[in-house]
Amino acid sequence: MHKVICLAVLIPCISLNAADAFDLLIRNGLIYDGSGNPPVAGDVAVNGDKLAAVGKLANAKGRIELDAKGRAVAPGFINVLSWANESLIHDGRSQSDIRQGVTLEVMGEGESMGPLNDRMRQELVEAQGDIKYDVTWTTLDEYLQHLVNRGVSCNVASFVGATTVRIHELGHADRAPTPVELERMKNLVRRAMEDGALGVASSLIYAPAFYAKTEELIELSKVAAEYNGIYISHLRSEGNTFLEAVDELLHIAREARIPAQIYHLKAAGQANWSKLDAAIQKIEAARAAGLKITADMYTYTAGATGLDASMPPWVQEGGYKAWAARLKDPGIRQRVLKEMVTPTGEWESLYLMAGSPERVLLVGFKNDTLKPLAGKTLAEVARSRGKSPEETAVDLVIEDGSRVDTVYFLMSEENVRKQIKLPWVSFNSDAASLAPEGVFLRSNPHPRAYGNFARLLGKYVREEKLIPIEEAVRRLTSFPAETFKLDRRGALQPGHFADIVVFDPVKIHDHATFEKPHQYATGVSHVFVNGVQVIKDGEHTGAKPGQVVRGPGWKGRR
Repeated sequence: MHKVICLAVLIPCISLNAADAFDLLIRNGLIYDGSGNPPVAGDVAVNGDKLAAVGKLANAKGRIELDAKGRAVAPGFINVLSWANESLIHDGRSQSDIRQGVTLEVMGEGESMGPLNDRMRQELVEAQGDIKYDVTWTTLDEYLQHLVNRGVSCNVASFVGATTVRIHELGHADRAPTPVELERMKNLVRRAMEDGALGVASSLIYAPAFYAKTEELIELSKVAAEYNGIYISHLRSEGNTFLEAVDELLHIAREARIPAQIYHLKAAGQANWSKLDAAIQKIEAARAAGLKITADMYTYTAGATGLDASMPPWVQEGGYKAWAARLKDPGIRQRVLKEMVTPTGEWESLYLMAGSPERVLLVGFKNDTLKPLAGKTLAEVARSRGKSPEETAVDLVIEDGSRVDTVYFLMSEENVRKQIKLPWVSFNSDAASLAPEGVFLRSNPHPRAYGNFARLLGKYVREEKLIPIEEAVRRLTSFPAETFKLDRRGALQPGHFADIVVFDPVKIHDHATFEKPHQYATGVSHVFVNGVQVIKDGEHTGAKPGQVVRGPGWKGRR
């Protein structure tokens, strides 16, 4: 018997032989296919690593069958800005993210794990904190393959870092590249794009990225454009010169003829909160004029970076060792202390934008003797030491041998809600993927590492009803997949890779807090990556079926 099945408008007619048996059959779910259309009750079938059928499959059978009654079935979520670079080397299970339904980690914000030269390899080893590993790769593709060869539960992808190719050729110098150096930088981007990088990424408040001029970024972006990639950027300012920084991104997009995305869109610092509306107007005007401009965000009012974002870029030229050596010079130290408390549009001071050292939280140290300070504010540590907060910040950078991981409370809740409603904004954790065990407990991460995606679906979708759940799913799945031009990802449709999350819309909830960040989110029942079950009844199966997801320029594409 041959039966034709139709499922409303959401899912096309399916021709199904009653004798057909699938490797996996998820029955009775509320299907959010990633399109943004309202959900439809139905079934999802998988053969191997691909989706085989989506619809009313009443006569079908599965070698493995799963009843999803009362739960949402959606494409796996895409974390568009992940810092799981090192955490996945240590623990490929990707627990804090995959338990929220994240099946793809996209890395490379400004700095990527390749291309490397011998000097950069040594610097990578010297910068290691609690997680130790051998640097056995040179190219970005070799790094991603290294993760997959070791075993990862999630899929992995990356941008090539504009900062990384700059360091490769110029080191940490504050100067423009020569024409020969710039051509070599472009060739590094070209090689990375052919290896499957999604585009070129910058992070312009940090040294040495800060030293790059707009024209340099345009030239690198032109190369990415040749391979249908995108330019994505942590803007040169999210505060005092926020609107000018948006203009720079739009200028790069126009000149390079490339789509562009803003990393973690925000107006940082209370004096700048009102600028968000003007930034949105600029972006929407550019979109209306034909530019492909998008953004992403995390669902919190605090950001996380380091104490380097509290000090002027000039003192950081040459890398950490040169930075620390300058801070030990009494004359330079006094100049830095003065500039840390002097308002300026010349560089981005998160210390000033936080508004108070009470709003600067120290969360991660490299030096074991300083680890007890994790979870304390800069103000608290300064009082205990009898020094000013600025002096304390300088001392900690020297003592720790690192930039010191730091959370800054910068944004308004009203703006977070406003951004969530924007249809051209996707979502990211801007964090590693962790577990509440082992070396991960030696630092206090931002709670977004454990809760960003569950917080969106629980607090902002279910409780505050800012956007419908189908729209949230679209912006977690098909929207970033289309923006990054990912092959057969981000949608529940036959022929796509079987990255699937099954969750309870009524129960999904984040639990991580700034005081107790190492707490898993709950409400995700099952997760499949490339057709393999990684989360079963809320617990990790130990499976590591993740693969490298490559961009449209990949020369290995068939």
